[in-house]
Amino acid sequence: MRILVVNNGSLYNNQLLCFLFNKKSNFVVLPYFKSLEVVDKFDSFILTGRQHNNKLMNVINSKIIYHSISYDKSLFGICYGAEILALVLGGTIVKMNSIKYGSENIKIIKPNPICNMASNVFKSHRYKISKVGKLTSCLAMSKNCFYEMIQYSNSNIFGTQFHPEMTSDGLNILESFILL
Repeated sequence: MRILVVNNGSLYNNQLLCFLFNKKSNFVVLPYFKSLEVVDKFDSFILTGRQHNNKLMNVINSKIIYHSISYDKSLFGICYGAEILALVLGGTIVKMNSIKYGSENIKIIKPNPICNMASNVFKSHRYKISKVGKLTSCLAMSKNCFYEMIQYSNSNIFGTQFHPEMTSDGLNILESFILL
């Protein structure tokens, strides 16, 4: 599997890239504004988190999601990547009263191919998914967020509201994704 990591400016990209490198994954990382030029060359995509809202970033990430759906390619959205995935699929997001930062336990509520047990994850976000589209399933929840992990239809398109690159349980989820 050839993976394109779409760099949306997350503070945690180094942890993600070190993990992929150590797993000997076949990946390329590009800034979001250069990603559309090469989507046809990849089988899978990871959409990273972000630090700032950017309309062009939203447009490009949306097009990558549509490409993944149209060509039955794998996609994993992290934090912002999950939020834009939910929006593209007909869901909504809301701004939270305060930034959620730190460790959180998630509970699996639907069997899925990337995580089958409760996990300790790392959160760092101000928005959360508040509703998902008709073809999107909720896979995991926490006390602060019902849609911690989502999946589009029965495809290999997933999103996590948390940053899996920051904990060992989260890295297990990422590894399951790259092994699909």
